[in-house]
Amino acid sequence: MPRLVRTAATLFTTLALGLAACPAPAAAPAAAGALRIYFADVEGGQATLFVTPQGENLLVDTGWPGAGGRDADRIVALCKQAGVTRLDNVLITHFHTDHVGGVPQLAARIPIGRLIDHGDNTETSDPATLAGWQGYQQTLASTHAQRLTVHVGDMLPIRGLHAEVVSGDGHVLQHPLAGGGAGSQNPYCASSPMRPLEDTENDKSLGLMITFGKLRILDLGDLTWAQERPLMCPVDNLGKVDIYIVSHHGMDRSSSPALVDAIAPRVAIMDNGGHKGGSQPAWTVVSASPRIANNAGDLWQLHTAEDSDAAHNVPEQRIANLPGADAGHSLSLTAYRNGSFVVANQRNGASKRYPAQ
Repeated sequence: MPRLVRTAATLFTTLALGLAACPAPAAAPAAAGALRIYFADVEGGQATLFVTPQGENLLVDTGWPGAGGRDADRIVALCKQAGVTRLDNVLITHFHTDHVGGVPQLAARIPIGRLIDHGDNTETSDPATLAGWQGYQQTLASTHAQRLTVHVGDMLPIRGLHAEVVSGDGHVLQHPLAGGGAGSQNPYCASSPMRPLEDTENDKSLGLMITFGKLRILDLGDLTWAQERPLMCPVDNLGKVDIYIVSHHGMDRSSSPALVDAIAPRVAIMDNGGHKGGSQPAWTVVSASPRIANNAGDLWQLHTAEDSDAAHNVPEQRIANLPGADAGHSLSLTAYRNGSFVVANQRNGASKRYPAQ
């Protein structure tokens, strides 16, 4: 049985029908009972803010350090847009610098109630990872933030969300979740080659299955191809999802067919940078997944993948940041308990509604 742990939130922003090109207001009225999700542009890192109808929030990862506090400032700006004045929960998927590096600068700008992690850093040979881990420890020592270490099968203590840990500290879920058709033999394992572990913090990534009413959202951090295998083969332990936050920024070290084809997301959000992630092999796997390939869903990107080509980028309407000046535009998602949701692009105001299924 999953263990219980606590939740997050406030109000929301964007509504729309179909793809529309009129600019969205800076702060639209809250959609009653909606879960709001904001995907910050942290230039190929991760920082995803969940704000629940119950008035509690969860930030998954904090982007990079340095750059004058660029990533911390962008996260705080999204918090202000969402009406968040205190981060109730900040979850660090793993201790690589593009995920944990922003913690000290963020803590200097906004109060943090709880820091959630998979346990101590396990990668001691990389200076940048060690620096991120040390900054994390210093933040715990110098603030009032509570540290909570969670394990596979735990439930995050967040009111309004059912957020279960499905991977962490080198372990993955060993039984099927409820819902999504989980528990059947996975036919996509045969076409998904085996790969070795990386022996880095990526293998240790905390992964979450978040359920909000009928909606299912999967975020596995940078969980590697090798660790996806025991999670999905021979039995699919996750089942289909509505929203897939593409692992590892769309790098070809995650998002195996055994995972992506089995979860068959309706929408995938790729938090790539202009020159990080969005690799052609991973992009192809996601765009060819069953419901995206048959036009029942879409892939959205935080950046144009500039090291790729037009055939391996989505249409510009679904890209938050185009080549050129560093504008830091975000994507957002408004989700409803009936399984419908709206994705919106801050750059151009384009949005699309996905009906309940």
